[in-house]
Amino acid sequence: MINDLRLKALEVWLISKKFPNSITLSAMNGDAGFRRYFRFSANNTNYIAVDSPIKYCNNTAFIAVGNALKASQITVPEIVFVDPEQGFFCLQDFGDNLLADSLSSSSMEKLYQRAIDLLPVIANATLSDDVNYQLPTYDREFISTELNIFIKWLIEEYLNLSLSKDDIEALNQCFEVLIENALEQPQVTMHRDYHSRNLMLLPTEEIGVIDFQDAVVGPVTYDIVSLLRDCYVRWPDEQVVLLFNYFIESITPHIKGCNVSGTTWQRWFDLMGIQRHIKASGIFARLLLRDNKSQYIDDIPLTLSYIQDIALSYSELNFLSKFINEKVIPAVDEKMK
Repeated sequence: MINDLRLKALEVWLISKKFPNSITLSAMNGDAGFRRYFRFSANNTNYIAVDSPIKYCNNTAFIAVGNALKASQITVPEIVFVDPEQGFFCLQDFGDNLLADSLSSSSMEKLYQRAIDLLPVIANATLSDDVNYQLPTYDREFISTELNIFIKWLIEEYLNLSLSKDDIEALNQCFEVLIENALEQPQVTMHRDYHSRNLMLLPTEEIGVIDFQDAVVGPVTYDIVSLLRDCYVRWPDEQVVLLFNYFIESITPHIKGCNVSGTTWQRWFDLMGIQRHIKASGIFARLLLRDNKSQYIDDIPLTLSYIQDIALSYSELNFLSKFINEKVIPAVDEKMK
């Protein structure tokens, strides 16, 4: 038995579902949230046990979104058993073959095209009328809250940088540009963390989708920028351009309001990526400082490099690019020595 009260309760619950008394829970790689995942075997079949405390985790969303994606023919883990009162799940095991682990310069184009093929389906997925849950809207307040994670946790808490009144005003002007960019796009169902570590290559050759519980209604480019400008790996610009054009061709027939110029698409994509990476760098710092999860802190330089490079192409974001280049990146480099 594992020396942890909730995990002991999880074991007891699994055994009550007629699994053998001798099951052994093996911890899987840490999650950025509060959920904990464990693999176990019973009757020659592997399963995933999830400890998902109701105080911290929106289990209603996990069930509702999962059912909506499944109804749209997206492959998601089957819920074998669930105890909503305790926050326990037993899920189908998709195995260990993350899309991220199969990517190379030669394979990424075909694999990413397969992942992109799912995005029009996800964008049009709707929750069943009989569930007591609605997807949150990725509105101005929501986006502002995310952007301010960057200020609080990366700039102030992690780097201990002081911002002048002029700095704050200039940053807020840049943030307003990013917010308007998100709001002017067609609004769709978005996964909100659609990247190569949340996609699985299954033995059936299908792509399995996981970690979808934070789905919202939001801008059409959010998921594609999560995929192509991944916080954990950077691909050559020419490959990103080809795959983004593939996405545009795939999504345009399925979403009202997507029949816009290539210049508009590019701006939507670029600014959406900047907004996501601002948020991500703040979250990585928060995970270290608040949640004692250090495994994401080394990913901050890559997220900042996206902001620095892409913002250079937009005059209204010149301050942001200069701020990242002259103040934030040097401070991060010094912190990581």
